[in-house]
Amino acid sequence: MDDIISKTKQDMTWNKTGVWRNMRPVRDPEKCIQCGLCKTFCPDFSAEKDSLDYDYCKGCGICAEECPKGAIEMVKE
Repeated sequence: MDDIISKTKQDMTWNKTGVWRNMRPVRDPEKCIQCGLCKTFCPDFSAEKDSLDYDYCKGCGICAEECPKGAIEMVKE
């Protein structure tokens, strides 16, 4: 599955986020339990278990909403 996501991400260079995003997720490593729900629900493949790829993140907040420990907070750009 990771190979498919990696390949899909390589093909999505046209989908990079522009300067219009006004919110971005910030992960708190102290709260994160590495469950992977952020990665599962992210529609842009920008959330990983231990990092967030701001090149593709649209700031939708789904990762923060789905995090069971509240380890991801949405902040203003």
